[in-house]
Formats: sequence, C-alpha cells, structure tokens
Amino acid sequence: MKSWPETARVPAALLIANRGEIAVRIIRACRELGIRSIAVYSDADAGALHVRLADQACRLGPAAVRESYLHSERLLEAARARGAAAVHPGYGLLSENAAFAAAVIEAGLTFVGPTPAVIARMGDKVAARAAAAESGVPLLPASARHVVDIAEAKRAAGQIGYPLVIKASHGGGGRGMRVVHDEARLEPALREAARESNAAFGRGEVYLEKYICRARHVEVQILADAHGNIVHIGDRDCSVQRRHQKLIEEAPAPELPRALRAGLRESAVRLAQAVGYLGAGTVEFLVDPAAQTYYFLEMNTRLQVEHGVSELVSGVDLVQSQLHIACGEALPFTQADIQLRGAAIQARIAAEDPWSDFQPSAGKVSRLQLPTAPWVRCDFGVEAGDVVSAHYDSLVGKVQAWGPTRETARRRLIAALAGLEAVGVATTAPYLRQVLEHGDFASVKHDTGSIERVWRPDPQLRPLGEANFNSGGVEDGPRAAAPRTRRVRLSTSQGVIEVDVHGAQRARTTENVQRTTREATGERPRAADRTGRSNGEPLAPIDGAVIQVAVKVGDVVKTGDLLAVMEAMKMELPVRAARAGTVEAVLVEAGQVAAKGSLLVALAAAPASPGPDAASAKEAHVLP
Repeated sequence: MKSWPETARVPAALLIANRGEIAVRIIRACRELGIRSIAVYSDADAGALHVRLADQACRLGPAAVRESYLHSERLLEAARARGAAAVHPGYGLLSENAAFAAAVIEAGLTFVGPTPAVIARMGDKVAARAAAAESGVPLLPASARHVVDIAEAKRAAGQIGYPLVIKASHGGGGRGMRVVHDEARLEPALREAARESNAAFGRGEVYLEKYICRARHVEVQILADAHGNIVHIGDRDCSVQRRHQKLIEEAPAPELPRALRAGLRESAVRLAQAVGYLGAGTVEFLVDPAAQTYYFLEMNTRLQVEHGVSELVSGVDLVQSQLHIACGEALPFTQADIQLRGAAIQARIAAEDPWSDFQPSAGKVSRLQLPTAPWVRCDFGVEAGDVVSAHYDSLVGKVQAWGPTRETARRRLIAALAGLEAVGVATTAPYLRQVLEHGDFASVKHDTGSIERVWRPDPQLRPLGEANFNSGGVEDGPRAAAPRTRRVRLSTSQGVIEVDVHGAQRARTTENVQRTTREATGERPRAADRTGRSNGEPLAPIDGAVIQVAVKVGDVVKTGDLLAVMEAMKMELPVRAARAGTVEAVLVEAGQVAAKGSLLVALAAAPASPGPDAASAKEAHVLP
C-alpha cells in the first residue's frame, strides 16, 4: 500500500494538549517524523511518563483539570512560549471542544483535527442526528431536541417508548448516560445524567433515545483530507462495555453479514463527506443482530482510544496521518489501496477493581512488566514507580494482539494478558482475560450488556497480591482474617497454570488505607479525614471530590438510601446507607475532597420503626 512520502509536510514543533497514554503515543509519532514534541503537565503529573519522554514540557497549574488540562488560555500560553506550530488535542479533555479549536487557529497555530464548525455540529448529538438524517443514515427514534424539564421528557418518552436511554448531548465516553425502563425511574435518571454531563463536559443538556437490548456497538474509522479525498480504514467492534464505556475492542467487527458491513462503511463515508470532515474521525453505530440492521449513534471528531487495532490490520499510522493532513497534505492512498489483513483485539488496562464493581484504584505502580511477545503491542502511559492519580481517567494503557484470524488474535491476547504484571494498583487485566476466554466472546454471541448481565467477575479468580491488596475495600475484624481457598492463575515458563491458594488475605485498617494513599500520591491530609470502621459506616470508597450530599442532620434513612455522591477518575461513586439510622452528623459538603476510607456521614442507632425491607437490607453501602 502507498504510504506518506518522506517529503510530506509536518509541523516543526507540536504541543500535545493532553496527558497519559495518548500523549505518549503522539510523542512517539513525533519522534519518527522528526517533530519537536512539547508536553504539558499539572502539578500531579510533574514526573509523568509523557513529561519525561517529550523534548520539552510546560507546567499548566494545579492537579484539577479545570486549572490545567482544560484551561485553554494556559495551553495557548505554553504553545507560544515553547514555539509550537501546531496543537494536537489527543482524545478526551479538549479534543472535541470547538471553542478551543477556534482559539488555537486564532492564535496562528494549526489545530490537528477537523474545523471548529464541524466539531460544534457533530459534537452536539441532536445536531449530529439531523446531519445523519439528511445523509440518509438510519436513526433510532429519539427526542427532537434537548429535553428541558421532566414534563417534556415524559412526553418524549411516551412517543419513543420504554426502554430508552438518556444521553448527554455533548461529550462522550459513556458519561451522562442512563438506561430507563419505566416512567418511575425517568425523573431521577434525568437529574443524574444532567449532573454527570455538566461535571464532565461543562454542559448539562440531555436528550432521549430508544434503547435496543442486546445490541452490538460497531464503528467505522474515517480519514479525510482538505482536497476532498476520504477513505474508511475498516470497522471495529466495541461491544464489551461497562457503564457504557468500552473495555475490549477489535477490528474488523466479527460475524457481520457482507451487506450490513458494506452499509456501515458507506454510511460513515457519506456522512463524513456531507459535513465536510477533515482528519481522523469515527462514526459509531448500534447494530441489531436480530433484525440485521444498524442505526447511527454519534460521530467522534477526534482520535479514538481504540485506533491501534485499525492500525494493526491496515498498516496505516493514524496519528502520523493526522499530522500530515493538518499541514494540508493530500491522502497518498485511495480506498482501493487499503487492504485489511487479519484481526486485532485490544484490552483496555484501567486502574479499576472489577471484583469491587470496577471501583477506581489510585496509587503508586510499584512494579509493571509488560508482555513482549511477537504480534503484541503495548501502549502505556505509566512505568514502574509512577503514580496513578485519582484526579484523572483510570486508563493506564492498552494491550493489543494481531493474528491472521480472530481466533489467533484472541489466543495471543489472552497469553499477553497472562504475562502482564502490575503491582500497586488493581487493574482490569485479569478480568478481561476471563472475558476473552468466555465461550460467548469466542463465538461472538455477546452484546453491550454482557458484562452486567452475564460476565460477572469470578470470585475464585480474584487476584492475590499487592495489586488487589492496594485496591480492595477496607476490612477489619474477624471477616478480614477468615481463611479462604481460591483458584488463581500463574504465568510460568511452561505456560499458564491454575493452582489453589489456601489461607487468609492480609487485612489493613482504615488508617493504613489513608496513609498508604497519601504516601503514594504525595498529598497531605484534607477535609473529611475523620475515619470510620467498616461495620456499616459510610466511608469514602476512594480519594475523590464530593459532588452531592443527599442528607442533612436529623434525616432518618433506611438501608440503601443515597447519602452522598463522589467523583474520582471520571466515575461517579454513590455512597448508600448500609443500615437504617438517623443522620447524626454530615462531615462533608459538595465540592470538598475526601480521602479514601474517611467517614462521610455519621449515623446514630437505627430508629425503632419502620425497619428496612428484606430486599434493601441486602444492598451494599457503596454501589458505584
């Protein structure tokens, strides 16, 4: 296949307005092209990998994203101070912010991405649906506009029908989404979605859309230049999700009928042409396997986290292509030149504990060993000794495997994950290995709801060791010392073996949890540091910000009632009452930062009546 000529233009110096894994990926592309890379960092990221690898680095401000990575004026000041010619936004953060793209251009710099007008149009999901309709792309029933109040939401829901999904009109990554099965849940879900959307994207508009049970999530990768040339780089399946966020992606999407695949690709190209797209982008669809049809979801006007699997099957470097296109170069290849070979599968390695409902896990990565097998690619934003901060996304890296067939790629990725060792924080790696081994995944019988419905983490395969120890809940007393027998997998020179492990897991107190977290992050004790024990007290599940307090002193609560909502690593973590009682003291307020294990609300003894019902008594006190 034709590639970009060595004489193709690129910016002399590039400011990377991002952090973590994607910043590292862009820096590596810059090295190959001879571009001077300029990193930016917050105080929490002063020693981060992307800062160490870049040719230059510039401090933005405090750890909070609004004072650092989302502060467009400081980013532009850094670009001017370091002599950048262009700005690459990566993914997330300001990557789909039309105002930021416009500010970059107004500052006389090149923005690596589509025009501000296209970002604004396709970033508004209601406007994007209208563009798709004009292009003849199939759509799901939805509200005609953003819903402004519960009355309008009920009218729209009556027309759409249940189940439906509430979606944030701006942003992505599964934030601001709630599935609603009946009208009783509509109003609270509307409030939750709007609040989460506003916290994540600074905009709280939401709309309603019909929800398809057991659908697959399939997307098409697009590349377009300023000369009217546009191609697709195949499709990807991203159906393995938790909380509407992707965990495993693969290219091409498996087991799609030929006509359906062709329709997806043609629709994506047609829509991109209609809106005047420029650069790398992705058009996302829901596929209904039962009806063998598809529906437009949204268009991501940026690079995707999962772009690597498309690179592995096509040989096209999407990041380098973005840089060439941004400098006005024409695509050196046509659609006929692009040949997709084999299959590639990616596992997202996030600092989360799947055995604790994917609760985020911050702390120091004391050991990290990545697989080095042939046909395996690892894109990581951390190394051993780095700190995973609670201030940012939980994604720490990605492991991808290529094979001539999907089955070969699947087996190679399973082996690669078995060889991945991360100590200090919990990760999704051992759980994703279980998913890849599951018969439904191997035979492509899964859908976007398989994790919640079928693929619960196997308690017998919960990892032992420091990674799990540092991320688990606080355990005190007899329960922590109870003997256990668990089946675990070990990677050896002879392959992967299973062994039974007998004995108790080491316990630690709440005070130890707080001390360990502070030592790892280098942070001082903050508000809400009064500690509680684990006998039903509502404790902060992780270092994070309190975004809502749902009770006041004197309130009588029953088991399962919402007490507070915290946010950490781009996740909302509701904290609920584990027992009935009266609120004796509220120790936090909205906007405050609470340390992991700290007591949020003090509950007096349970009132005499009425007690909780049997169903609610079974609920855990933290239900993220």
